Amino acid sequence: MNRSSYYPQKVFQKPMDENIEGKVKHEIDIYEQPLQTQDIDIIIKGEVIETDEDRVQIQDVDMKVGAGMVKYETMAEIMELYPEKHQIIQKGYNSSLTCHSKTNPGEKQYLCSQFEKQSLHNNDLEVHKESHTGGKSYQCSKCDKSFSHNSTLIRHQQTHTGEKPHQCTQCSKAFSQRNNLISHQKVHTGEKPHQCSQCYKTFSHKSSLKSHQRIHTNEKPYQCSKCNKAFTYTNDLIIHMRKHTGEKPYQCSQCNKNFTQKQVLIIHQRIHTGEKPYQCRQCDKAFSHSSILKIHMRTHTGEKPYQCSQCDKSFSQNSGLKIHLRRHTGEKPYKCSQCKKAFTEERNLKSHLSTHTGEKQYQCSHCFKAFTRKSYLICHQRKHNEEKV
Repeated sequence: MNRSSYYPQKVFQKPMDENIEGKVKHEIDIYEQPLQTQDIDIIIKGEVIETDEDRVQIQDVDMKVGAGMVKYETMAEIMELYPEKHQIIQKGYNSSLTCHSKTNPGEKQYLCSQFEKQSLHNNDLEVHKESHTGGKSYQCSKCDKSFSHNSTLIRHQQTHTGEKPHQCTQCSKAFSQRNNLISHQKVHTGEKPHQCSQCYKTFSHKSSLKSHQRIHTNEKPYQCSKCNKAFTYTNDLIIHMRKHTGEKPYQCSQCNKNFTQKQVLIIHQRIHTGEKPYQCRQCDKAFSHSSILKIHMRTHTGEKPYQCSQCDKSFSQNSGLKIHLRRHTGEKPYKCSQCKKAFTEERNLKSHLSTHTGEKQYQCSHCFKAFTRKSYLICHQRKHNEEKV
């Protein structure tokens, strides 16, 4: 948007500093003619919510604008969206008002009875008073939420309609709010202005840097209300809560199996497609997921990073360590429904169940003899190998 054509020329008695234009992170929509004052730069600390399909993040924003360009009604809207920033926004507007009073000493002003807040226009004062009375005359017809300003209601209603008027010119993605589009466009430009002081990793957004820094500080601000488990990221808490609620919003279109995470669904779908994009460089084996390849690579390197605290045994996988620890604790979580026997591993329970069912799932490829246990099959196959010798 061209600012010089949007605002009346008499507002800008001198050119705007180029640095200001570059620092604007969130555009303020102004529906009425702005106050005609000199340009005063103020800093408004606000918050922008960045959303995508997988993560919701909150970003602190330094918003530098010309205070003289912003009408009080707009300021009241910002205060409604960001109530915790009320004092900072109020101070910025007051500085603009003071400057206007000096340049227009004869103009009538209106005083708020709640505290020393002056306004240039009576309708500005009425809007301001709503911040004290809590008046919210604009109600959403879809839900029970109400707002003090029509523009805030319009913005809210987009959550019901799914309207996304702000479209990216580089790809097909669209957004309900302009600030989310601006944030998204950094994906295409590759801009990463925010650097970690600990490991020098760079990020597109300040919020991403803040989240990353918790890895260094070990801060876990998001706590589960059910089991008190804490997490570094909000998204991890959301996924964890699904264990308590049983919610599995991602469904496979091939077998109708449901999953708690979208990424897990994508990995699962490779069972149907047969896709194995992760190939081992040491041998010709390929895998459906990078983590499985990582575990496989340990068969080549001999790495066993998971060590038992009770003895000197170590394992290539965490699951192997967990099973081993049951030998020390005596835990046997897999119980037979037919008898009183219990087992440390699920595979041992499955093998045991065949003694009740009579199922012989392990078949010899040479003579087609079948066995209830894999160990029995291995012993049997040795006889065939001896015959060949």
